[in-house]
Amino acid sequence: MAKPASNLYSPHPSIRMVRDWIDALPAKTGRSLPQWMAFIKKEGPATEEARRRWLKEEHGLGTNAAGWLAERSVGKATGDEEPAAYLRNCPKVVDAMYSGKKAALRPLHDALVRLGLSTGEEAKVCPCGTIVPLFRNHVFAQIKPSTNSRIDLGLALGDTKAPARLIDTGGYAKRDRITHRIEITSMDDIDGDVKRWLKVAYDRDAEPRRGKKQAPDGDERT
Repeated sequence: MAKPASNLYSPHPSIRMVRDWIDALPAKTGRSLPQWMAFIKKEGPATEEARRRWLKEEHGLGTNAAGWLAERSVGKATGDEEPAAYLRNCPKVVDAMYSGKKAALRPLHDALVRLGLSTGEEAKVCPCGTIVPLFRNHVFAQIKPSTNSRIDLGLALGDTKAPARLIDTGGYAKRDRITHRIEITSMDDIDGDVKRWLKVAYDRDAEPRRGKKQAPDGDERT
C-alpha cells in the first residue's frame, strides 16, 4: 500500500547514529554535549577550524567527534539528531531541490518516489540536500536532479552485468553504494525496465551488508 502524501518520508539513518554518539559522550569523554558546548565556548579558540584542531590536539578527540563538536559550537548542525525536526524539514528540502529551472522535473521525481516505495514495505525515502536516497538496510537507490532537464536514478547493483541503458557510474570500483544510473527525462522513461531494476536493487539489500560504518567519534561500528 502506498504511503499517504503526508507520510512519504522517514528519518535518515544517520540520525540514530548521531543520537547514539550524543548519548555515549559522557562515558567516552567525561562531558555531555551541553557540557562540551559550554567548555568550548569558554576555553576554546574563536573559529570553527581552530576549535576542531584544538579538540583533536589538546583533548584527544577523533576527527569526526572534533568536527561535529566544533560545528555545533558555532551554531551549525544542531537539528540532525531530532527525527521530528528532520521530517518537518523534508518537504522544504525537496521543494528547494526542484525550484526555479528544475521545477519541470518535479512530476518525474514524485513518480520515482512512488515507484521506489512500491518496491517493498521496508523502502524508505530520506531526503538530503541535493539528492533523495531510498533506503532499505542501506541506500539502494537515489533520485538526483542532475540538470535542468534530467533526473539520474542511481541504483546500488554491485557488480551486476547490466544493459547499456544502465550507465556504469564507476561506483563499484570506488566501493560506492551507487554503481549504475538511468537517465530520466520524461514519464516515458519510467517504464518496466526502471521498475524491474529498482526492485533488483531493493532485493539485493535484503540482508545487512557485511562491513563497517564510521561513527562520529571515529570508532567503527558494524
